[in-house]
Amino acid sequence: MAPTRHSDPPPVSVEARHPDQMVTDALADVKILEFSAIGPVPWGVNLFVDMGAKVTRICRPGKSASPASPIPAKAPDTISERGRRDICIDLKTKAGRQQALDLIESHDVLIEGMRPGAMERLGLAPANCLPRNPNLVYARVTGWGQEGPLASRAGHDINYIALSGALHAIGTRTGPPVVPLNLIGDYGGGGAFMAIGVLAALFKAKTTGEGSVIDIAMLDGAARQMGTAYERLNRGDWRDERGVNALDGGAPWYSVYQAQCGNYMAVGAIEPQFYKQLLQGLALDEATLPDRSDQTQWESLRSLFAARFKTRTREQWMETFDTLDACVSPVLSLSEAPRHPHNQARLVFVASADGAPRPGPAPRFRPLAAS
Repeated sequence: MAPTRHSDPPPVSVEARHPDQMVTDALADVKILEFSAIGPVPWGVNLFVDMGAKVTRICRPGKSASPASPIPAKAPDTISERGRRDICIDLKTKAGRQQALDLIESHDVLIEGMRPGAMERLGLAPANCLPRNPNLVYARVTGWGQEGPLASRAGHDINYIALSGALHAIGTRTGPPVVPLNLIGDYGGGGAFMAIGVLAALFKAKTTGEGSVIDIAMLDGAARQMGTAYERLNRGDWRDERGVNALDGGAPWYSVYQAQCGNYMAVGAIEPQFYKQLLQGLALDEATLPDRSDQTQWESLRSLFAARFKTRTREQWMETFDTLDACVSPVLSLSEAPRHPHNQARLVFVASADGAPRPGPAPRFRPLAAS
């Protein structure tokens, strides 16, 4: 396999990869009480950590900070561990519940990821907490939501996105649905929507003095992310099939192609001006090609593109498209992405405590003078 150009830049030091402008103290006055959980809760809370929030995490006695999980134990610098102050409390005891309620009184946000009814059984439901702290933002993160036939059932990202329609829509035309890691349910539908809800409720609490209870369901968030696809389906310009639509890999100008070396290139040349640049890079004459607006010709056009991409390595195609605004990019592996020149220049990845690259804070906050 041919070497890639983005493997050439030298390693970047921890200091150089962690500039002050990438983090913020926007939430420095916010105190968050996190009930130890897995998946979207620690991922979402880490967004608040990067924004300067002070986080206290309640852990179960005799357990590590992270609950039992098939995932190996994490170092203090990982997303689920970074920036927390851990307190072990036995919530099944009266003294433990009282200790938790005392903490709730002094915090702005409570975030829990238990099954519906669990906090009620512990005496820590919103009805118990809000009278003691009327400004409290009480965020509840679950897979199925607080009510409904499946509310008490177990599940994981793959189950939530299956019921949202998202899983059915991802994959090739002739293949099965493709699992998109746990991005759409856990982190997009759960963690990200939790962050949006908490920030909105904090604004409300600040302006009105009134707290909120937020019901964040990964199912809801996954379905909401599919909103545009559902709108298009309802208009009749989206087919309820995989790999046959403009943005699901069905269109030959919005797909991935294998290069001669076995690596892949991603093509997103939707608009006419970018499509022309794509054809220029591929050395193809549009006048001799099938009409791209005719979906019956998409497979013929795809075959032509696929054959052309197979004539060069990924590195050679990168050199070609570096000079063209064609929306064409190399598909990088997890080990390659931190070494790409753009990612290094923008500091997309920062060095963790052991020197290994990890994604940096997002979004970024910059001083007004530097904007």
